[in-house]
Amino acid sequence: MPKTKFKEISELSVEELSGRLRELKEEALQLRLQQATGQLENSARRRLVRREIAQVMTALNQRKSA
Repeated sequence: MPKTKFKEISELSVEELSGRLRELKEEALQLRLQQATGQLENSARRRLVRREIAQVMTALNQRKSA
């Protein structure tokens, strides 16, 4: 899955952002479990997922404060 740009994230609706956040948190959990069991092949993916979670949360917070 390619890196998502913040511009693309900021264009999503609040409902889409919430859904995307839920999906990313589930993926982060799966990646943590894979790493703990030694099955994780692409360790850089964890970093990308964490960053995208932060971007989605930033976009949500910007919407709430506006």
